[in-house]
Amino acid sequence: MSTAETVLLGQVLSFAGDPFTDGIDTARIEGRGAVALGGGKIIAHGSAQIIRAAYPQAQVVDYGTDLISAGFIDAHVHYPQTAIIASWGKRLIDWLNTYTFPEEARFGDAAYAGKIAQTYVGLALAHGTTSFCSYGTIHPVSVDAIFDAALARGMRAWAGKTCMDRNAPDDLRDSAQSAYDDSAALLGKWHGAGRLSYVITPRFSPTSSPDQLAALGALWQQNPTCLMQTHLSEQSDEIAWVKSLFPKARDYLDTYESHGLLGKGGIYGHAIHLEPREIARLREVDASLVHCPTSNTFIGSGLFDMGLAQTIRTGLATDTGGGSSFSMLRTMAAAYEVAQLRGQSLHPAHLWYLATAGSARALHASDQIGNIAVGMEADLTILNLASTPAIAQATSRAENLWQQLFPTIMLGDDRAIRATYVAGVKTT
Repeated sequence: MSTAETVLLGQVLSFAGDPFTDGIDTARIEGRGAVALGGGKIIAHGSAQIIRAAYPQAQVVDYGTDLISAGFIDAHVHYPQTAIIASWGKRLIDWLNTYTFPEEARFGDAAYAGKIAQTYVGLALAHGTTSFCSYGTIHPVSVDAIFDAALARGMRAWAGKTCMDRNAPDDLRDSAQSAYDDSAALLGKWHGAGRLSYVITPRFSPTSSPDQLAALGALWQQNPTCLMQTHLSEQSDEIAWVKSLFPKARDYLDTYESHGLLGKGGIYGHAIHLEPREIARLREVDASLVHCPTSNTFIGSGLFDMGLAQTIRTGLATDTGGGSSFSMLRTMAAAYEVAQLRGQSLHPAHLWYLATAGSARALHASDQIGNIAVGMEADLTILNLASTPAIAQATSRAENLWQQLFPTIMLGDDRAIRATYVAGVKTT
């Protein structure tokens, strides 16, 4: 056999299927396992004894009883809101006007955008997040900044210029034509550079005119390998606003559908208050939803229906900075709590899937990231399952790995992250 660069030893968690549709037994745990890394990819995994024998010349890093997992994937982020996370607010529209828009106006300054991008990427990696999909601002330099930061660390990342030509401050408006032109130029510059992908990004229907939505729909049709991200049915008063702005639309989703912004590769954040027709159309076109639980509770938006994950691609996200944490562990905990309030009980396997393989599937990257399997990119997170006294005392009573893992989901934070690997390189 060829020589591996590195063999990691520990408890290894992987998925052989989707626990929402195929059962929780598709989550596989190797109690004393190993993952072999070479050329930035996973080249083998299995029992520690077998892998070590197969790669006798490899550098071995023994993480003992720590958990080796695919890195977390944050499927809906506003990196420009990093500095205003945990700001007191009321409802969505108030929060946008009070905090978001004034902060985003600063991102025309390339130096400031670069500073915040570096801060965000550093925080993401420190929390075990190895990939993310982010909104920029209307400023092209905001996209340059986050892609520069991700590229420097070898990360797989998605981002796009946020487009708004109405119902926003004057210094945060573009136009239908400039949104198209700027997005097309950024797409040409960044899409496919390193491990980066451009995402066509109308913020949401209230801040884009029909002409702008149509222009971005045309751009998506011309570039079908790109994803398209936006917001959908986050709050009830937002939905009423959409109805007043688009009186002929059948529902919120129709404001996108009628302008070419519904399809496979469409990533719709929040999606809390969906109508039956919207659910049927999202399922029919194989679109993706992203659950943002800490944001939905922090801003009082509502409770996502996790039952949708059985038939629609569903990822998980912090929604920084409307979300109240950079941690995907905290986000999993909030997802569990939101589901409980809807009478839906999520197993730890469901939660872990959402933060890894589920988000990868939502971003159409499940052949690249989100799981431990041969040929996958070696983005990994190593977790100490006894990172604090509170977690350690709970873990000591565990009878199986799921009982051992659940306290870290519910109580864990960046202290649980022992190490983070990006493309096989240890970064933290």
